Amino acid sequence: MADCEVKCITKPNPLSAHEHITHIGNPYDNPPWKWPREQVIASIDARTNSFYVVDPRSGKRSDVGVVRSPGRVPYLRTYADGDWNNNLLSLQQCP
Repeated sequence: MADCEVKCITKPNPLSAHEHITHIGNPYDNPPWKWPREQVIASIDARTNSFYVVDPRSGKRSDVGVVRSPGRVPYLRTYADGDWNNNLLSLQQCP
């Protein structure tokens, strides 16, 4: 299993706080990568990869998980110490 640090996200409208993330990636990795949300969810579910974000201020790691709500499309969100947070939304847009 690869442990992948996420450095960027893609949303249809970068300024909207209410749109779902469509892709996550890391343009600084070797090789750089950018995966669609569905591929990331499938990888997390299959336990083939794990994904995380590091808070630049605290250095604290937040793991990326899948949120499933009845009647809604699954989406990605970070959590640390048992609490869901929105660290993904603070990342820059992927190139």
